[in-house]
This record gives sequence, C-alpha cells and structure tokens, in this order.
Amino acid sequence: MKTWRVLRDVGDLLFPRICVACHMPLLQHEQIICLKCRVTLPRTDFGAWPDNPVAKKFWGKIPVEGAVAMLHFHKGSKVQSMMHALKYRNRKDVGVLLGNFLGNYIRQHQLFTRADCISTVPLHADKLAIRGYNQCDVIAEGVQQILQLPILNHALVRKQFTSTQTKKSRLERWENVREVFEVSEPDLVIHKHILLIDDVITTGSTLEACAMQLIAQPHTKVSIAAVAYAEQ
Repeated sequence: MKTWRVLRDVGDLLFPRICVACHMPLLQHEQIICLKCRVTLPRTDFGAWPDNPVAKKFWGKIPVEGAVAMLHFHKGSKVQSMMHALKYRNRKDVGVLLGNFLGNYIRQHQLFTRADCISTVPLHADKLAIRGYNQCDVIAEGVQQILQLPILNHALVRKQFTSTQTKKSRLERWENVREVFEVSEPDLVIHKHILLIDDVITTGSTLEACAMQLIAQPHTKVSIAAVAYAEQ
C-alpha cells in the first residue's frame, strides 16, 4: 500500500492531476473537480419554480411538463471549461459526474418524479463517428445512476447533418433543426413520460425540435433537464 502511495505521489508530481473547472492541481482526495469548484459552481434555483427562464423558452411552442437547467453558463467560465473537456478532450468522466450532479439536483427538487425513462438530444452518425460519443448520452448515464430510470437508446435519431448552432440567431437555429429529428422506434415512447437530457440550453430550439417529435407520439409527455443554461 505504501509503495502504491509513493508511486501515486511521484506521478502527481510528474503529471499533476488538474481540476477541469479551474485548472489548478487536485489534492490527493479530489477527483475530476476540486472541492472548491464543486462548492462554488454557479447553480440555478430554477428547480424551485415552474416558470423559470428555461421553462419560459417553451411557452406557447410545445407543451412540456417542465424544464430546468442546473448551472449558469458563461463564456470563459468554469462551466465552459468542463463542457469543453467533455466534448473535445474525451473526458467522459466529466460528463458522468455532471450527470450525477444533475440527477441529484432533479431528485433534490423533486422534479419530474413521474418520468418513466430518459432520452437525449442525438448526434448525427457522421458527427458521432468523429467525436466517438454523444456527450448528452454520457451525461444521461450519470443521471441514470442517480434516478435509476432506463435510457431509451436510439429511440430519437438525427436524420440530417446540420451546421453548428453557435452564433446563429434563434430563428436561424430553429430553421437549422426543425426537421432533422425523428422517432425511429415509436413503440418505445408511446404512453411514456420522457426526461429529455441536453448539455447546454441556449435558445432551446434543438430541444424544441426533439420534444416536438416525441410529443407527436400518442400519449407521450416530455420534461427537459440540462446541465447548464446560457443566457442571451
């Protein structure tokens, strides 16, 4: 045991483990995100009120049961650093941890207690091949570990490759995604209340397009939960 600790300490000196949020060295007992960042992450109070800013994104558009985001997202922030590590640096462990946080956030606020299953915003097959994984699927794994709800893999698919939503207006985002999703296995979602998971909500256009396809199935309900919300 002592030999292992010595080797670990030497490894930390040569290749220090870095917090993905603040980029400072982690202490021996810390994993992925340092304790200070865990405590100071910019959490929202959206779970406490049904007419929160995320829920309002969908008012008059689609009848979702509820919608929340756990963290505030700002450019250059710790939240952006974590999302960048998840999406572009193969840090799936970050996504699972954030999913655990989100699952606990949902359970703490007693949100979506009647949800039957989890689904995610899908990537197109071409982008999935490039990245190797869907970051939303990884987050959903973390949520599933807490809420113990089954994940509907491939029930919702992206049938068209679309350009990035970054720097597009809300109208441009909607035009970019409004007809790119479809329910490939309707029997999986009929008569279900689905918890739809995303990483970051900006305008809500992508989630709106996904939810629209799900709600079009008989007796299907949708609630929405995201790790973060980027105010515009």
